[in-house]
Amino acid sequence: MGKNKLEKFADMANYPHVFEYPYSAVDNVPFEMKGKWHEQFFKNTHPIVLELGCGRGEYTVGLGRMFPDKNFIGVDIKGARMWTGATESLESGMKNVAFLRTNIEIIERFFAPDEVSEIWLTFSDPQMKKATKRLTSTYFMQRYRKFLVDGGIIHLKTDSNFMFTYTRYLVEKNQLPVEVMTEDLYHSGMADDILNIKTYYEQQWLDRGLHIKYIKFHLPQACELQEPEVEIELDEYRSYNRSKRSGLQTSK
Repeated sequence: MGKNKLEKFADMANYPHVFEYPYSAVDNVPFEMKGKWHEQFFKNTHPIVLELGCGRGEYTVGLGRMFPDKNFIGVDIKGARMWTGATESLESGMKNVAFLRTNIEIIERFFAPDEVSEIWLTFSDPQMKKATKRLTSTYFMQRYRKFLVDGGIIHLKTDSNFMFTYTRYLVEKNQLPVEVMTEDLYHSGMADDILNIKTYYEQQWLDRGLHIKYIKFHLPQACELQEPEVEIELDEYRSYNRSKRSGLQTSK
């Protein structure tokens, strides 16, 4: 019989590589390891890579196995889901993997300038109703800039045509350097071992016949970021009973 949520939370509280700072705690308990991840936890100077909205941590753990010369931190507020990757990495003795349970809206409180090299966004909620909640919006990009190295890499892997289109418009409007962009990853010939890591939710979307989209781009520090003023068609299977056209100006 699988563990329930309370048992999983009890496990996580004792895991040495899991840090829990939700909204309710972060204001009262300063995160003393900000700027000291290399020195105090990983004990090396290898690049740090974040997976934001890591869910069960498939990418955090999978990439950690592939790249022992990099450090990986999975971030999510859903502790019961995170338990899966946290447990797997602990039982495997992985020293280059950690998990941070917190709200991504306050992510900049946990990392110092230039402390992070890459960010993975794997099947993030497209947040079709409000641009500032999207993890590729200027609202979040400005936060990433506070700790991402100049020109650091952002990966977006998504089933959502809305999220992909919105991000493409944002990248184009701000002339952010793009390395890879595809609307059908697994039929593009681009998928490699890294991109073939499949999350729990990704497999569900694939089973439904949806195409997986991927963008890899750089985020320089210099330019002033602007939201794209466009109307984007909603994902029909995530439309929340709204019309097919969002009627939203994404600059708002």
